[in-house]
Amino acid sequence: MSNVVIQFRDRTRANVSAPMVLWALAMTVILFIEVVAPSAKVTLTGFGVTALLGFYLGWRRRIGAVVAAPFVSWLFAWFPLEIACMIHFGILKGFFVGLFTITIGWIAIGFVELAWLAMVALLVRAIRGTPRIEAVTIIEPDRHNTT
Repeated sequence: MSNVVIQFRDRTRANVSAPMVLWALAMTVILFIEVVAPSAKVTLTGFGVTALLGFYLGWRRRIGAVVAAPFVSWLFAWFPLEIACMIHFGILKGFFVGLFTITIGWIAIGFVELAWLAMVALLVRAIRGTPRIEAVTIIEPDRHNTT
């Protein structure tokens, strides 16, 4: 007598690494411009690009990726932001201002990215609704046909 257990599991519908990398690259450019030449238009563009990623994550029901997104953005933006601070504030002062901005200031930047992504993604997911779950038939392993 052998007991066989078959386990089914759902796979995620879409990989979010490509959209997240594109978003991180766009945010790197936006943050670079924001440091060098601050502008309300640039800030609103950053919120818009982040809202697009939040819409995508909510539509794909990948809310967990919202937590990783600010870290990915930080990895891409670290060196360019250091360069932007050195351009804006001068070489020596910009180096130290950049280190402060990238380490301590990124807590605020990352929190804003996280909060905005989460709000948009959760709103889209709530509007889209939950998927229908088909009925599941469970066949007990110890019950078998002995005919």
